[in-house]
Amino acid sequence: MPVMTHNFSVTMQGHSQIENISEPVRQFLASTPMQAGIVTIFVKHTTASVLIIEDEPGLRADTKTVWDSLVPADSTWQHNTRNPGENNGHSHLRGQIQGPSLTIPFADHQLLLGTWQEIVILDFDTRARSREIVVQVMGE
Repeated sequence: MPVMTHNFSVTMQGHSQIENISEPVRQFLASTPMQAGIVTIFVKHTTASVLIIEDEPGLRADTKTVWDSLVPADSTWQHNTRNPGENNGHSHLRGQIQGPSLTIPFADHQLLLGTWQEIVILDFDTRARSREIVVQVMGE
């Protein structure tokens, strides 16, 4: 089964920012000769995650609220106390829970997403940075 890989980066601000990356994934898929298979999207960072959401302002705000409640920022996280200058222990924990990747099936060069489903990066870190994304297509 052929495999094609594409890398791109997204500038993020941290603090649970959400950035929609559906279009670059769709564009890469359309550029491949494959008709059907799976697409894997992976973020190469421990303080960010890839997920599928209905991408609208209310859910973006609710997502931040949920993460702030589930895993609050706290200077007493061991990552922060054992590593001078670090303040992102909660960011790593959130990334562990949400996960760095997802896989989506495709057919006829189209992602098989539901009507309202969009692919997003969720950046949990405490500062701005560029996030590296890997998209890998396997199919026929």
